[in-house]
Amino acid sequence: MKLDILAFGAHPDDVELGCSGTIAKEISLGKKVGIVDLTRGELGTRGSVTIRNSESAKASEILGISIRENLDMRDGFFINDEVHQMKVVEKIRKYQPEIVICNAIQDRHIDHGKGSKLVSDACFLSGLRRIETSIDGILQEVWRPKVVYHYIQWENITPDFVVNISGFLEIKMKSILAYGSQFYNPNTNEPESPITSKNFLDSVKYRAQDLGRIIGVEHGEGFTVERYMAVNSLSDLI
Repeated sequence: MKLDILAFGAHPDDVELGCSGTIAKEISLGKKVGIVDLTRGELGTRGSVTIRNSESAKASEILGISIRENLDMRDGFFINDEVHQMKVVEKIRKYQPEIVICNAIQDRHIDHGKGSKLVSDACFLSGLRRIETSIDGILQEVWRPKVVYHYIQWENITPDFVVNISGFLEIKMKSILAYGSQFYNPNTNEPESPITSKNFLDSVKYRAQDLGRIIGVEHGEGFTVERYMAVNSLSDLI
């Protein structure tokens, strides 16, 4: 299946937190979107792999994505080397996305910056014809996405552009709350972490509102780019 957009996250829920409003909007416009998680988030303070798998499936259904896969890399310990790069290359060639979205270029969690660079490097390598990959014995075609964008996570990185997600914040929050084990729950006895406070959950809305305010709409999601963006006309900008 060829996808228009393939989003990567170091952990299940990274994509939902970072860019699910944009994903929901693109799907509403008829685009095919998929998600690939690098790890199962097995080192998370709360929940378990089994629970996270179930939550991930629920979030995927809410967003209406076409596919979701997990590369089963080690949470906290995967590295940006040939073995891990090739796993990502295989998925890029399998789904041939025009656009790849991945983790923040730097962040509080060490996996986010690592995952960002890993996916970015794999996007380049995926376009090299002398690198051969195969699935079920069938040689894959080389493929390089047209662009790689990075969503914003814990740190307030200044975006290079902001997507108007007005009308899609509700579905974004529903997809995030599908991960019930991970976020604010006043009735749980599980240990606290930086993402389990009500303030953190509220901050997702605050950021969307603030970025929307800055560009003159209700809600927005910010992204950084790896190279200059091009427009055909000044009227393309809002």
